[in-house]
Amino acid sequence: MQIKVLAFGIARDILGSASTTLDVDHSITVAELKMRLVQHFPAFSELASLAIAVNTEYAEPHHTIQPGDEVVIIPPVAGG
Repeated sequence: MQIKVLAFGIARDILGSASTTLDVDHSITVAELKMRLVQHFPAFSELASLAIAVNTEYAEPHHTIQPGDEVVIIPPVAGG
């Protein structure tokens, strides 16, 4: 199964592009996806937080990603 992951802000900088595709042998959870991202892109481990949205909604770590889901990395946001 392939998972297309979209990224914005610093997450896009870490990926080096607006998206990447990860190959996985089976369905994975959001928590497993985060671990896979850190394995492929170690700079993600330096972020204070990293949220994942699946199909336009924030996803909990136990959420299972299905084929065809839209997955977006939401980097930490600061402002004031």
